[in-house]
Amino acid sequence: MLNEIESLGASLIVLSPQLPDFTRKGAEAQKLTFPILTDHDNRVGDSLGLAFRLPDDLIEVYRKIGVDLPRFNGDESWRLPIPARIVLDRNGIVAYAEADPDYTHRPEVEPMLDALRKL
Repeated sequence: MLNEIESLGASLIVLSPQLPDFTRKGAEAQKLTFPILTDHDNRVGDSLGLAFRLPDDLIEVYRKIGVDLPRFNGDESWRLPIPARIVLDRNGIVAYAEADPDYTHRPEVEPMLDALRKL
């Protein structure tokens, strides 16, 4: 969808709590051409009400299977953002937003594209 997003005069930017060393490796492997910015300490996620701390039992599961979230994110908070899509207009006003705490649910992209077309 990147070509369509750009054809509408918009830019795609990804925000992740992961440190740049980790996001850069994934971006290179996937040949991504859009920026992936680091939301250190989930500050932006917090400001949007999207950051949460993993429950203790899930932290233990992550540790047992070798998921080292503190190393990836550069802090000991065990916090992640709820996946979200946000469209800002040229004035920084939210024109469209969606978030789903179930990270396995990937919403259709068409409603976001409709919002971009209306800008």
